[in-house]
Amino acid sequence: MSNKPWIVDDELWARVEPLLPAWPERSPGPRPVDDRRCLQGTLFVLCTGIAWRQLPLELGFGSGQTCWRRLGRWQETGVFEALHRILLAESNVAGLIDWTRACVDASHVRAKNGGEATGPSSVDRRKTGSKHHLISDGGGIPFHVITTAANVNDVTQTLALVDGIPQVAGVVGRPRKRPDALLGDKGYDSNPNRRELRKRRILPVISRRGEPDIIGLGKLRYVVEQTFAQLHQFKRLAVRWERRLDLHEALVSLACATICWRRLRRPAQPTRRP
Repeated sequence: MSNKPWIVDDELWARVEPLLPAWPERSPGPRPVDDRRCLQGTLFVLCTGIAWRQLPLELGFGSGQTCWRRLGRWQETGVFEALHRILLAESNVAGLIDWTRACVDASHVRAKNGGEATGPSSVDRRKTGSKHHLISDGGGIPFHVITTAANVNDVTQTLALVDGIPQVAGVVGRPRKRPDALLGDKGYDSNPNRRELRKRRILPVISRRGEPDIIGLGKLRYVVEQTFAQLHQFKRLAVRWERRLDLHEALVSLACATICWRRLRRPAQPTRRP
């Protein structure tokens, strides 16, 4: 892995480039900054957390305003969601996705500039914040993230997370989007949700309020906490700066795709002999 995580190598670019909307052949004004450089500038902001206006021009990524506008254009055409689906399919082919279970959790982030999907945080002295709701596979690969106001209860997003898992192709047969089981803590305790999960042929493994935790559940759910740690290593997501929800969600989708790409590029672990 490069010590410059914002660098887009040739292999990743080969997956991104076909997804980008084409520029008009005859457009007024100067020639636009190369898309690959703009993507690297966006990743630089995402990884370092600097303000768009502070993006160093000497790096050749174009101005922060240029990257910011390009980010909005790409989000409108669904570039990063499509990239995430492609990398999920490749992960499926590589046998990296664990469909035996999915894990859900949520995490608060401060929203410095307010905006849509923000509200008083119950864990941060009522300061304005947002909440990331995440569903991952059994190994911590991110399937889907929803951003809401910080005061939205976790349980309200359970079914939206499950239904938000994209259809993942890559193996023989129909694309898959349903895990065998869903693991959640007591914040997801809801009998109506359990019934809806069973209708989707998903086994709910969710601790009940007022009862002891399900034995061994924590050891299986820790992967989603690791995924949150990876997601918030992107400093632009550890604190929400974008007032526009669409731009914040674009950065979240790009971060999820990057996590999947890193998993794919991770060297295979040697098989241990018994």
